[in-house]
Amino acid sequence: MSRFRIYTKVWIGCEAGAQKKKRARAILRILKKTYPGAKIALRFETPIQLLVAVVLSAQCTDKKVNEVTATLFKKYRTVKDFSRANQKTLEHEIRPTGFYRAKARHIIATARKIERDFGGALPKTMAEMTTFPGIARKSANIILGSLYGVADGIAVDTHVSRLAKRFGLTQADNPAKIERDLMELLPKKEWLQAIYYIIEHGRALCTAKKRMCESCPLNKICPSSLV
Repeated sequence: MSRFRIYTKVWIGCEAGAQKKKRARAILRILKKTYPGAKIALRFETPIQLLVAVVLSAQCTDKKVNEVTATLFKKYRTVKDFSRANQKTLEHEIRPTGFYRAKARHIIATARKIERDFGGALPKTMAEMTTFPGIARKSANIILGSLYGVADGIAVDTHVSRLAKRFGLTQADNPAKIERDLMELLPKKEWLQAIYYIIEHGRALCTAKKRMCESCPLNKICPSSLV
């Protein structure tokens, strides 16, 4: 473990919960002002298209998913379209997103389950959404929040995981534990939008390979700042 990681873990462990919550909310306020237009990057027009885009985004960039779905979604718009899809054909159509066999299988099975168990409409609860193959809490949070404004939790992707630790808001590596830590620190009314502010920051300034702390608006309150 690096000296930086050791220092950060000790620092976080000693910090009072109230102080950590205050800093978390200050970070959120600054990110909100810095990235006012932050929103989901995946492009879709119908609910099932969002679910499919989220499935395709596993181990794939949003940019690549949008390139693939630009053509895919002209052919498939409804739950019925996906439930009737040919497995091999769909595999070929989504191949650039990776893990295409499993993704095609999950998409078709999910569409059929939506028809069979939910009357053709995507469900509105976490418990129901996570019954679909390939849909865990992160994906379900994104879908429920984007479609129905349901804030059941906070979607933890690689950007959120990395920045939550750099911000000193969690010591955890497990996404479920990171989600619980963030839910305790951020007001529920901000859960849906907070991830998009964090993701934008993770892409723009606080990338996995480099921290541009000199130009970061959080450099005075972030415990990982190099400034």
